Amino acid sequence: MRPFREKEWLLSLCVLSILLWLICLGNSPLRDWDEATIAQVAREIWRSPLGSMGWLYPTLVGEPYHNKPPLIHLLIAWAYSLGGVNEWTTRLPGAVLTALGVPLLFSLGRLIFPAKLPALFAALVYMTMLPVVRHGRLAMLDGALVTFFLLVLFCLFKARKNPRYALGVGFGLGLIALTKGMIVLLLGGIICLFLLVNKQLSLWKNPYLWIGILLGIIPAIAWYIAQWQHYGDSFLQINLQSQTFDRLTQTVDGNTGRPWYYLIEILKYGFPWLLFLPGGFYLAGKQRHTTWGCLVLVGTVVYLVTISLMKTKLPWYVIPVYPFLALAVGAELSEVWENRHIQGRIWTVIFVLLSIAGVGGCVYFAIADPQPVLIVMSIVLAISMGIVAWLVSRGDRNFIPVLFAGMYLVLAMLMSSQSWIWELNEAFPVKPVAALIRANVLPQTKIYTSFAYSRPSLDFYCDCQVIAASSSTLKQMWADKSYLLLDNATLQTINLPNSQILGNSEEFTLIYPKS
Repeated sequence: MRPFREKEWLLSLCVLSILLWLICLGNSPLRDWDEATIAQVAREIWRSPLGSMGWLYPTLVGEPYHNKPPLIHLLIAWAYSLGGVNEWTTRLPGAVLTALGVPLLFSLGRLIFPAKLPALFAALVYMTMLPVVRHGRLAMLDGALVTFFLLVLFCLFKARKNPRYALGVGFGLGLIALTKGMIVLLLGGIICLFLLVNKQLSLWKNPYLWIGILLGIIPAIAWYIAQWQHYGDSFLQINLQSQTFDRLTQTVDGNTGRPWYYLIEILKYGFPWLLFLPGGFYLAGKQRHTTWGCLVLVGTVVYLVTISLMKTKLPWYVIPVYPFLALAVGAELSEVWENRHIQGRIWTVIFVLLSIAGVGGCVYFAIADPQPVLIVMSIVLAISMGIVAWLVSRGDRNFIPVLFAGMYLVLAMLMSSQSWIWELNEAFPVKPVAALIRANVLPQTKIYTSFAYSRPSLDFYCDCQVIAASSSTLKQMWADKSYLLLDNATLQTINLPNSQILGNSEEFTLIYPKS
């Protein structure tokens, strides 16, 4: 059989990644905070008349939304206009954009590696990294952000042979700015530092680069100016100060951690590729004067150090570092394939442990959480890691394609299950409670709840604003004839005369004062 051509690899990677990111995409409710908030903003854009400029001045439950620029929100609103408001259309734009990052990383690898194999391995590693797949399927901004950054890097290196590609650098930076605002300064700084360290300063003389930057960044600057003129200093205080620069020096919403927070995140979810990362960084260090080695070292170190020093820490902040890690692992796997440098004992033991973990998962899911797809997933993990361990012990390099195939199947089955968004188990299911509210309350009504905190996902599904309140506030709102959503314990202890019970769901009761 003849080997695949580059276009055939590109097409194959595109199909495999799209399938993995879209499979059962709408099988789970929206997650609280970012995902549900983005969906709510997108729905309000979709509902707003074109002449109202809701697409330019987005709102959240009727109030100005200053958190992030609205590019992804607009794409979701467009998806709503085509397929209605549901989980699948909410997650579709971000999932497709993230999936396109896989063939983009392969194309980037072809420009910076001297051979095709490390580029292919890097793309396959990126496609089978759990955090990349999981967060890319959520209605969040980070997966699309990484794809836009990969587009910038691809155009940057492509411009060495065709200067006109430098136009794409500016447009890519503009897309980043319209997706997640000021992070464009950090990612742009990484590019500038790389060009300086790798001595590729001739790119700065390319006129297409400056034209592209000018044209690409104008829409982002125009959006910021429009918000400032419309809302005044309140926009600058919330968007630039509270939601951007305060996160560097202060803990926002209690989201903090130690400086090694993100290293632990990578350790938790990086297997099995974490096993090859030390060798990849060693290779990058040895070849630090090459394009790929310099890019991996500068990108990884600068980005990880920056987010580690930030006071506010959230798990998805680390997502943009994974392409650099994938490039390093791809280079190491290529070295193993070409030179058969297989660390038999260490790797065999680790893959045997992963196989045993698969057996343990099979037992656990059969007893504690009987989902057939998770049981099959555990069996596939046990078998594939067992085969990999056997091949490694024999010094057979074919463990690499078996490992890729096993990880792809495991992730595909996890994404097909009801458990790929495990944060949903942290609190009560919102959809039954939202159904109770929709059946009894008019849309966009304010409801007050005894639950400990407000949940954006509940607001989205019931199409009302459900506000967490103290007992004293609940009594005051009751006197003002407001709807209350009370847990059973609060309902038994609070004294609310003339109450009318409208229904119960998930240990919550919806009540309203009698006329």
